[in-house]
Amino acid sequence: MLEIKNLHANIGEKEILKGINLTVRDGEVHAIMGPNGSGKSTLSAVITGHPAYTVTSGEILFNGKNILDLPPEDRSREGIFLSFQYPVEIPGVSIVNFMRTAVNEHRKYKGQPPLSAGEFLKLMREKKEYVELDNRLANRSVNEGFSGGEKKRNEIFQMAMLEPKLSILDETDSGLDIDALRIVAAGVNRLKSKDNSTIVITHYQRLLDYIVPDIVHVLYKGRIVKTAGKELALELEERGYDWIKKEVENE
Repeated sequence: MLEIKNLHANIGEKEILKGINLTVRDGEVHAIMGPNGSGKSTLSAVITGHPAYTVTSGEILFNGKNILDLPPEDRSREGIFLSFQYPVEIPGVSIVNFMRTAVNEHRKYKGQPPLSAGEFLKLMREKKEYVELDNRLANRSVNEGFSGGEKKRNEIFQMAMLEPKLSILDETDSGLDIDALRIVAAGVNRLKSKDNSTIVITHYQRLLDYIVPDIVHVLYKGRIVKTAGKELALELEERGYDWIKKEVENE
């Protein structure tokens, strides 16, 4: 599904990603862990086409298509979704109108007719249940006045509505209490299928107790320096990142 080859990327004159190689197959859950400043959020931003970052070399292939020349909105329409670490508020734009526009734009891109008002509301009622999204929140402006947990639930609700092929969760556990974490993770797990994939970016093992990865990568100083199974996350929880740093420095 996703193949990243020797990816280098800058912000301004500073190189952040220094040769990323990553393959994500259909149905897989990958966790990307690493200390602050290692390039985790930069990687998610580059995959989704954030204009602040410049790719200086390498490829990002999504279902065989090099997406580096596609604008962010077309990468979304191709089936890539990003759940933000800090979801933004959009005053004056209701969640209902926001999601109806987004869903129908995706359908238009695929050559499908728009959903009628009735069809859309039926879909919305179904998907709200995935993350126990309160009806009163659904009728408000996007994220306006939401708590941290409510914003993250809304992100996963959007993911459920759009049904992406690849979901990137950038520190979705940030600021969540145990109950909110459980609800958000349950929504993600409910959406998992053999036809879609997920990249979970996190500092901590606790999220991976709920969303169990097939493969764990450690990103350090702009490179993936270690890859293993889910047991790697447990080892990082126990030993921290210092041993990884020492291994890299001794290479």
